[in-house]
Amino acid sequence: MKTEIVVNPDDQALNRAAGIIKNGGLVAFPTETVYGLGASALDERAAAKIYLAKGRPSDNPLIIHLSAPEEAEKYAFVDKTFEKLAEMFLPGALTVVLPKKEIIPASVTGGLDTVAVRVPSNKIAHRLIELSGVPIAAPSANISGRPSCTSASHVIADMDGRIDMIIDGGDCDIGLESTIIMSEGDDRVRILRPGQITAEMLSDGGFEVSFDKAVTEKPEDGEKPLAPGMKYRHYAPRARVILVRASVCDFISFAKENTGGGNAFVCYDEYVCAGIPDMFTIGPEKDRTTQAHKLFSLLRKFDDMSNIKTIYIPLPEKDDIGLAIYNRLIKASGYTVTDII
Repeated sequence: MKTEIVVNPDDQALNRAAGIIKNGGLVAFPTETVYGLGASALDERAAAKIYLAKGRPSDNPLIIHLSAPEEAEKYAFVDKTFEKLAEMFLPGALTVVLPKKEIIPASVTGGLDTVAVRVPSNKIAHRLIELSGVPIAAPSANISGRPSCTSASHVIADMDGRIDMIIDGGDCDIGLESTIIMSEGDDRVRILRPGQITAEMLSDGGFEVSFDKAVTEKPEDGEKPLAPGMKYRHYAPRARVILVRASVCDFISFAKENTGGGNAFVCYDEYVCAGIPDMFTIGPEKDRTTQAHKLFSLLRKFDDMSNIKTIYIPLPEKDDIGLAIYNRLIKASGYTVTDII
């Protein structure tokens, strides 16, 4: 398959992309979080193409993307909790899991009787959905298990020749996938996957917040995922990722003692030492927004370095957006954490 690549699309190009979606094809497009791999959410065969292109397990549900929150009631049973969430956070980096209506095929939801609904704020994504006239099912536009794509070059590396079109809309603003929550009614929500919309923000909005155990713990064998990113190894570069539980100073000492041998180290701007080879920065220690933005791009950078076999990263704190970074890294490492004694 020859993949058309469109840079900074005008309406003519987006109309072509919408035609591909309506006719059962696949289009990768930017959102404010990461790039998505889109197909019509009403077309069972198109959804199957997403799973095939990504190599994605068929029980891993997809998110459907809408152009306005009001459209959700066409495809899901909404409640007052969703309406309040939509008023506060949508369009934006929030996905809400709701009971689905029959119009959404089971293949889109991994066989679940719920559907994950999101309204992206990215202008290109919004216009594409609008022109398509259908909800767009779209997981992240990467090969399953690899770091998500935050630039078109990442998508091209993974999807060129596998899909019909890639829309290059520049780098994504946030760099981590949306927060996924399940509405449990009466202003109660359960976080299934953390993201930029944090538990603190939800609490400040008047919601009672709980966490699914899959946010920080390895799911049990045979457990069915309720939302994308909950069950399988995700976000992983080709090199092995090991998280290190230690103070930053102890981590630097550990890096000095373990240089060479294919090891790389990720640390904060303030602590990167010129004397340590293969030390990479992820942003200032207290600036978690920058860390989140750079995370996937940095993990993908290691795939271009054939000498790197193991990547050591400090274990992040789990408050605010740090929880989202922790969630991505614990899955990228396959839950591998080492202590420095």
